[in-house]
Amino acid sequence: MALSRVLLGLLAVLMWAVAAEAGVKPDEVLDDPVLEARARALGQQLRCLVCQNQSIDDSDAPLAADIRRLVREQLLAGKSDQEIKDYLVARFGEFILLKPPFTPRTWILWFGPFVVFALGGLLVYVYLRRSRERDLDAADGESLSPEELEKLARLLGEEGAARGQPQAGSS
Repeated sequence: MALSRVLLGLLAVLMWAVAAEAGVKPDEVLDDPVLEARARALGQQLRCLVCQNQSIDDSDAPLAADIRRLVREQLLAGKSDQEIKDYLVARFGEFILLKPPFTPRTWILWFGPFVVFALGGLLVYVYLRRSRERDLDAADGESLSPEELEKLARLLGEEGAARGQPQAGSS
């Protein structure tokens, strides 16, 4: 029993390690650990253009592998991280960045969800307020006629009698 738990734990660790290295292949890893660390950091900031919600480091797509190789070539050529990002943005557009820069061109990405949420809240507020005003206007403007009041009293009296309660007006 204890051996099976140990084996299960080792299997879980192995699966986690394989999943963590899913995108980057061994032949892509640089010999210099400092450059490889920079490549991994850049890879986590760049979007796979095929998968769209994965970084190029996490993606198995051929295009992501090409971009990873391109990043490593640029690092070996002595380029800075910003120069590499600028090169990739010029080549693929700002969409390649997982976190778009805060510029006037991208304000809609940053503020759009908050604006939509605020507009939705405003619409709900206006709808509820108008609904309440309609209900109040309907209650004020429509009082029961004497015939309706008499019918209501009769119906309530019949309901009370059915429950074993004395009718209104009887002792």
